[in-house]
Amino acid sequence: MVALAVPYVLRSDFWLGFLITVLLFAALGMAWNILGGYTGQFSFGHAAFFGTGAYTTAVLHIGLGLNPWLGLATAAAAGGLVALLVGYLSFRYGLRGSYFALITLAFAEVLRILANSAEFTGGGVGLYVPLDLGIANLQFADKAGYYYVALAFAVLSLVVGWMLERSRLGAQMMAIRENEDAAQALGVDTFACKLKAIVISGALTGIGGAFYTHYYLYIDPGIAYGPGVSVEILLVPIIGGLGTVFGPLAGSAVLHGAGELARRLMGDAPGLSLIFYGVLLVVMVRFMPEGLMGVVWRIRRRSETQADA
Repeated sequence: MVALAVPYVLRSDFWLGFLITVLLFAALGMAWNILGGYTGQFSFGHAAFFGTGAYTTAVLHIGLGLNPWLGLATAAAAGGLVALLVGYLSFRYGLRGSYFALITLAFAEVLRILANSAEFTGGGVGLYVPLDLGIANLQFADKAGYYYVALAFAVLSLVVGWMLERSRLGAQMMAIRENEDAAQALGVDTFACKLKAIVISGALTGIGGAFYTHYYLYIDPGIAYGPGVSVEILLVPIIGGLGTVFGPLAGSAVLHGAGELARRLMGDAPGLSLIFYGVLLVVMVRFMPEGLMGVVWRIRRRSETQADA
């Protein structure tokens, strides 16, 4: 209920824009978390799904007049289909670990090159979505409307993660994460399970790409399929806590809060964000491998132990 009241209390466009970004990447982080955090399959190329969703809704809206709300559904389908292709080719031939991470990165780069040269994507110039304010067109006169859409998307992603965590499929995914060979020996269809995980992850990421397009009314290959998107998406759950429901939300808030502080202190030089993300990733992996939620749990367990003593 507090989240619903935010636009009425917080009138600043800057802070609403900040919260929209936090919610968007919390949702995208949870999408990655389903594959990387729960299933243990680290992807370095989620931009492949993000960009596909972004371009699908943009091309269909500009070229065929498809309603943007329907565009969210088509973006989910397109992201899921690309994820199905990537997952089938990767998992069918037993790619794991760094090999899987590199193949996802390669797919994102191939799609970036194709989008950069294709006419229907606008090439390197990109695509501009026509301004046509109205709820029906997923365009709002102020940021409050976008905030509610981003909030709904974040809630959807967190609910999907929460349901998976308590489902049979989620248990199988976590078994694969812990020991894939042992899970297979116990009767888990690891191929089908990993394929379901990447399709769900890709579909949610595609929705995020579509929302991004209609929020900024512009998309180009560098934004859609660039490594910056993939890095930002995977950093969120790593910072917040892999395999947790609320880790992506906490990670997104910390990542973008620290990023905004860094920009204010050091300016917005080209490539600065990637350097900052790289340093933050190294720090988290070295000093807080369990993420922020892991730190919270350790403090809670320590307090409970001291209280029992």
